[in-house]
Amino acid sequence: MEKCFGLIVKRFMFISQMGKLDSHLEENNFLVITVVTNISKVFPKDTEAPPGGVDDMTKLSYLHEPGVLQNLATRYELNEIYTYTGNILIAVNPFQRLPHLYDTHMMEQYKGATFGELSPHVFAVADVAFRAMMNEGKSNSILVSGESGAGKTETTKMLMRYLAYLGGRSGVEGRTVEQQVLESNPVLEAFGNAKTVRNNNSSRFGKFVEIQFDKNGRISGAAIRTYLLERSRVCQISDPERNYHCFYLLCAAPPEEREKYKLGNPKSFHYLNQSNCYELDGVNDAHEYHATRRAMDVVGISEEEQEAIFRVVAAVLHLGNIEFAKGKDIDSSIIKDEESRFHLNMTAELLNCDAKGLEDAMIKRVMVTPEEVITRPLDPDSALGSRDALAKTIYSRLFDWLVNKINDSIGQDPNSKSLIGVLDIYGFESFKFNSFEQFCINFTNEKLQQHFNQHVFKMEQEEYTKEEINWSYIEFVDNQDVLDLIEKKPGGIIALLDEACMFPKSTHETFAQKLYQTFKNNKRFIKPKLSRTSFSISHYAGEVTYLADLFLDKNKDYVVAEHQDLLSASKCPFVASLFPLLPEESSKSSKFSSIGSRFKLQLQSLMETLNSTEPHYIRCVKPNNVLKPAIFENLNIIQQLRCGGVLEAIRISCAGYPTRRTFYEFLLRFGVLAPEVLEGNYDDKVACQMILDKKGLKGYQVGKTKVFLRAGQMAELDARRAEVLGNAARIIQRQIRTYIARKEFMALRKAAIQLQSQWRGKLACKLYEQMRREASAVRIQKNLRRYTARKSYLTVWSTAITLQTGLRAMTARNEFRFRKQTKAAILIQAHLRCHRAYSYYKSLQKAAIVSQCGWRRRVARRELRKLKMAARETGALKEAKDKLEKRVEELTWRLQFEKRLRTDLEEAKAQEIAKFQDALHEMQLQVEEANARVIKEQEAARKAIEEAPPVIKETPVIVQDTEKIDLLTAEVESLKALLLSESKAAEEARKASTDAEARNAELVKKLEDADRKMDQLQDSMQRLEEKLSNSESENQVLRQQALAMSPTRKAVSALPKPTIVQRTPENGNIVNGEMKVASDLTLSISNPRETESEEKPQKSLNEKHQENQDLLIRCITQNLGFSGSKPVAACVIYKCLLHWRSFEVERTSVFDRIIQTIASAIEVHDNNDVLAYWLSNSSTLLLLLQHTLKASGAASLTPQRRRATSASLFGRMSQGLRTPPQSAGISFLNGRMLGRPDDLRQVEAKYPALLFKQQLTAFLEKIYGMIRDSLKKEIAPLIGLCIQAPRTSRASLVKGRSQANAVAQQALMAHWQSIVKSLNSYLKTMKANYVPPFLVRKVFTQIFSFINVQLFNSLLLRRECCSFSNGEYVKSGLAELEQWCSYATEEYAGSAWDELKHIRQAVEFLVIHQKPKKTLNEIMKELCPVLSIQQLYRISTMYWDDKYGTHSVSSEVISSMRIMMTEASNNSVSSSFLLDDDSSIPFTVDDISKSMKQVDTDVDPPSLIRENSGFVFLLQRSE
Repeated sequence: MEKCFGLIVKRFMFISQMGKLDSHLEENNFLVITVVTNISKVFPKDTEAPPGGVDDMTKLSYLHEPGVLQNLATRYELNEIYTYTGNILIAVNPFQRLPHLYDTHMMEQYKGATFGELSPHVFAVADVAFRAMMNEGKSNSILVSGESGAGKTETTKMLMRYLAYLGGRSGVEGRTVEQQVLESNPVLEAFGNAKTVRNNNSSRFGKFVEIQFDKNGRISGAAIRTYLLERSRVCQISDPERNYHCFYLLCAAPPEEREKYKLGNPKSFHYLNQSNCYELDGVNDAHEYHATRRAMDVVGISEEEQEAIFRVVAAVLHLGNIEFAKGKDIDSSIIKDEESRFHLNMTAELLNCDAKGLEDAMIKRVMVTPEEVITRPLDPDSALGSRDALAKTIYSRLFDWLVNKINDSIGQDPNSKSLIGVLDIYGFESFKFNSFEQFCINFTNEKLQQHFNQHVFKMEQEEYTKEEINWSYIEFVDNQDVLDLIEKKPGGIIALLDEACMFPKSTHETFAQKLYQTFKNNKRFIKPKLSRTSFSISHYAGEVTYLADLFLDKNKDYVVAEHQDLLSASKCPFVASLFPLLPEESSKSSKFSSIGSRFKLQLQSLMETLNSTEPHYIRCVKPNNVLKPAIFENLNIIQQLRCGGVLEAIRISCAGYPTRRTFYEFLLRFGVLAPEVLEGNYDDKVACQMILDKKGLKGYQVGKTKVFLRAGQMAELDARRAEVLGNAARIIQRQIRTYIARKEFMALRKAAIQLQSQWRGKLACKLYEQMRREASAVRIQKNLRRYTARKSYLTVWSTAITLQTGLRAMTARNEFRFRKQTKAAILIQAHLRCHRAYSYYKSLQKAAIVSQCGWRRRVARRELRKLKMAARETGALKEAKDKLEKRVEELTWRLQFEKRLRTDLEEAKAQEIAKFQDALHEMQLQVEEANARVIKEQEAARKAIEEAPPVIKETPVIVQDTEKIDLLTAEVESLKALLLSESKAAEEARKASTDAEARNAELVKKLEDADRKMDQLQDSMQRLEEKLSNSESENQVLRQQALAMSPTRKAVSALPKPTIVQRTPENGNIVNGEMKVASDLTLSISNPRETESEEKPQKSLNEKHQENQDLLIRCITQNLGFSGSKPVAACVIYKCLLHWRSFEVERTSVFDRIIQTIASAIEVHDNNDVLAYWLSNSSTLLLLLQHTLKASGAASLTPQRRRATSASLFGRMSQGLRTPPQSAGISFLNGRMLGRPDDLRQVEAKYPALLFKQQLTAFLEKIYGMIRDSLKKEIAPLIGLCIQAPRTSRASLVKGRSQANAVAQQALMAHWQSIVKSLNSYLKTMKANYVPPFLVRKVFTQIFSFINVQLFNSLLLRRECCSFSNGEYVKSGLAELEQWCSYATEEYAGSAWDELKHIRQAVEFLVIHQKPKKTLNEIMKELCPVLSIQQLYRISTMYWDDKYGTHSVSSEVISSMRIMMTEASNNSVSSSFLLDDDSSIPFTVDDISKSMKQVDTDVDPPSLIRENSGFVFLLQRSE
């Protein structure tokens, strides 16, 4: 309940300030709040304000404090921490890291962007300052202010990072100026920042960084000015604050360094243990120590200087642990104990000074009088004060030295005429107890506030002047009276303070009384009632009470003479440099110097610098005091806005014309007040004037582009607009109610008619049922009567049938009995007759069989005699003979075939073949013997048949026939035994034949292996022959060249005669006739007649070759066009280089000349036709080189076609050598080099050829990048116009929504169609130049990726683009690109459409309906699977529906997105929501080689070289 009450009280705090807030508890403990206020004091609320707030609060319809606060709170909930108020940037500290807002992608987006075009950002302010400096040549300054913990230091870092990004330039020794400027931040933070109650890293000094730029916009130098370091913090801190960071960093240093300085736990040092806070959450002091040392290295502080710096820091810590006790004398003091003595000695050791002198400097004072020098001891309290004064002085001098060292290291540019200054200075401070530091800080803010007010007033004047409106002087609160109260001479507070410090007897009480008397009538000076030393000043941000107790001590700016003398005499050069000896004049001078006066002079110098520059303001705001994210405290923020002057700027705006609307916005909102004006054909300015005059408003102004309204006039117009809309709503309600009533009546009437029809239908159903029942009864009666009559009839009919059946059955049985008897008699007669006939037949059959048997026996005897003669194994032997003959023939054929195949292996297999021949001879002998026996048996059988006596029928002699049959049977048996033995012999012969076949198969396999090895040896031999022939031909060509270049005949005759090595069996090749060729070749070289002919005057081969190269270069500088789809230039270059053997030479200039020609041709950046032409030629030439060249030292060449014979190769070579020098080798080279692409022969490339290939690859990538970047440059402005839908004209407000959308659609399509036109132009150009489709696809894929990146990033950075209607417009534009992809076909467009996936899904999200019903899973998995959670969160929070007024996704989904983003940031996942444009080359040479088709290099040569004899080879076509 208490939390709820506190929340409600905060929400109603503004209302309570305007009225009365009462609350009480009812019975059920419910809190009831009653607000009583004057209605005139209630601020109006803009009901049509966007749900996500506006990015520029000057766009608010009602510019007042609650409206400003509500807008900031709304944007803060969406992590939109930056908001504009005109040209003032308000930055609310998120208290969490948002790295995606400050990465390089974001810098690229804001670089060169118009102010206000993208979402508010600190980079936008820095970019405006930089562009103004470069365009106008005037210095600019950026003023960053805010209270402690508001984020001033981080904002300053971001500003310097962005300026370093814009103006980066390399410096000497590897360090850049911008790096030194950036790394000065951690150094100064370590020594000038500390933890306070409000901030863990509070700057305890003011800083003005001047970044100098040269005329090219590069950083040329920098300087850092610091103001008012809080020296008292060195000696005194309060809980839970900390001292300066460097003390804790040194205590966390590595153990060896701590041991060197005799340091330990921070709790053991007096200057650190006054507070219980020693560590910061999330900060590792050891890591920060090393980071500070690295930053010092970058800044330019040497190791020795770093060592001395930390010695001084350690000395300050030890100095604070020195304590004092009362001495023997009155008002004297001594070192308290041994521990204090130890720290004293350590301090003296670290400062390299005398320990005794250090002790005396702290416990004694020397007073110089005209008569003598008096040494006065100090009491313990005074000694402690002296110790602290020494510590503050040392630390202050050390800090000043660091600043000067950084400035000296970075260096300043004396020639720089422009700079950008970044002021990071403390904001207005008001604590419970305020001292001299707060007084100086608030004095600074009063100065800056006056400068701010003047700037805001100036901007208002410029706005009015630009719009050419009549205006009078606007009154605003001027704080000059406060400044006079503080700094005026001689009666200002600072002057009185200096005066009091000059008198030794002055105290803080006398100083306070002096103030009371002097300013008793000043309205800005207030004397507290219950205090004698306090005073209050009414500042612009409120009243602040100061304690004057320590003003005198803190204002004194002098060093104790003893301290100065002690440290000036230090043996450490660094310490002595901190306390240089003062000139004698200044030491004797009695002129007083104070902190206040010096600070006032510094402030005056700062204001002069700011007045000479164009200022830009950043106001940092701390949303809560607990330093935690997502907490927005209204009272705290409104107070900071007052202190920062934001509300004063709003008040100044309200004093003039706080509400400003463009004519379009004014007519869009208030056109309903005068519809007749919109329907008329009036100018926008006249229309706005007529509407205002019709409503009777006074005091407004109509400028050139805007309407300026006085305070309250916007509310009046809104009230009248609400009245008009209310009347219209009532009319609509009346019509709706009429419609609803009529709809209800029609429904009742329809229901009554339906009820009547139902009732009538029911009555008809009942009547029908009755009639149906009557008809059924009649039908039942009829059927029953019919059934009775039929049943009686069937009974009579059944009886008659039964009687008839019985009678007919009796008659049938009698007839059956008679027939059965007749049939039995007939059957008996038949069987009897059958028996008689069968007996007679059997007797006849038996007699016939006996006769037949006798006759057949005689015939069998005759046939048996014939069988005895013919069946004596004749058939079996003949069959075996035939088989053996066939087998012999087969084996003979196979052996002959094997003989033919094994001509080269006869000696190795002679014995085995002999064995087979012997076996074959034996088998032939066996076959011949078998044939002889068969012939003999045939003759014997024939003789036996001839000699056999004639057969005489002797039927009775049965005994002799039986004996012959026995004899024949015995012979048959003997023949069977003989046949069996012969069969066994044949089986053995068959087995032997099978074994022979197996051995023969093995021999055949071995023979095949031998043949295969022989083929391989022949291939290797031919390859070696070819390589040898190539080497010989190359040697011969070189000899011919040397012969042609030789100056005298003697040099020619002195050349060694080339010889051809004879191939012998020892080297593995046997080639007949080569010695003859070699002799011919030798004769051809050594022929004196030919030598004489070669010495005739002619051009040298080199000169001819150079002329050919010049002609080729002159030829390819022209546009040779294309032959079919083949680029002529690439083919000509390739064939010339191949013919000239340029790839195989160690030195040549032709490659460099070709590259230079291409480079000079593509220097014309705007000629896309030339770029496309050379892109096609370079890709084709690179493809040919990829297939031709191979690195030197690889395996031997593999020819694609075998030579007919090596002798023919040598013959061609010798024939080529006999030709004249200028044509030597042409026939040979034409024969081996020029062929179809599939016959391309790889060449061992030397270094120049490989380098040429690499250079050509680089130029191919460069030309590709130039075409791509040219297209990007052409469509980039169009993309910026396509992302936001054009506004409808005023006429469209009357003509209706559909027509308005049509007009807007046409306007938007004009930009998209311009993009499509550019794409078509480039596609047409590349098609006309036959650029490979692979490269065309890559170009358009990257272009579409660029479009996707630009559209998507602009969508996320510009809130006005994340609307429903804009999503519809962009979607229609993307449809144009999709249609173009279809037109271009997949061959040229490829996957370009898929590159737009981010913007497509984002647009789908914008135009989808019922977003609040969508769950996070549906959005991430189905709707937008490609988008990251950061991108989804950005779109969801920036979305606004300008068409239907619907809402974005639900708050639960937003909360889930925040949780996922937090988890992603904890897991070190990139949190950037912007896309990065890929400008790399998306292909390699291998990709080109795989994707492009082989190129036929046969093209018609250009006319310039067609008739030249040196290019005859181009006319020859490969077969």
